[in-house]
Amino acid sequence: MKQYKIAVSGSAESYTKEAELAAKAVGAEIAKKGHIIVTGATKGIPHLAAIAAKAAKGVSIGISPAASEVEHKQKYLLPGDAAFDYVIYTKAGYTGRNLLMVRSCDATIVINGRMGTLNEFTCGFEENEIVGVMDGTGGISGLIREILKVANKGQRKVFFENDPVKMVDEVIRRINKEKQSKKKFHVEYQNFG
Repeated sequence: MKQYKIAVSGSAESYTKEAELAAKAVGAEIAKKGHIIVTGATKGIPHLAAIAAKAAKGVSIGISPAASEVEHKQKYLLPGDAAFDYVIYTKAGYTGRNLLMVRSCDATIVINGRMGTLNEFTCGFEENEIVGVMDGTGGISGLIREILKVANKGQRKVFFENDPVKMVDEVIRRINKEKQSKKKFHVEYQNFG
């Protein structure tokens, strides 16, 4: 089975109990399905999801805004614990890290969130990536429908779900469908020449 990289984005601070429960359930479900969780190597919602993925025997990658482990811990005050199998130090700051994280994954799941999560969402949206938004978790995720309406650019590959298990299932289904479509196009293109 091909392993997909699924980013989990959410608030590092100030989040609802519903968001906390969703993060843990999403992280565990990604691992149970045999896929890799990727986060911004931060605390809060992403960290809870990474811990749950590790508890479910999954693989966790953190993508840090820092240039080194020392900077990661001392400047950015981010966790350096066993929640991550690998931490990639980007030296890209938060906005550079966000774009690198989204672009290196097959899909992104947004849970709750604040300004940084909004940036991760817009990176995924503008890059025409699959983005699942967890309903009922508060924060930015509760405003995304209105943001899409005001932006007037359509919904692209954004979808909404309120059940963490169904969210992960739908993300995987959409990734599979997209990969099959690209594979079919590649074969048809080769046969054309």
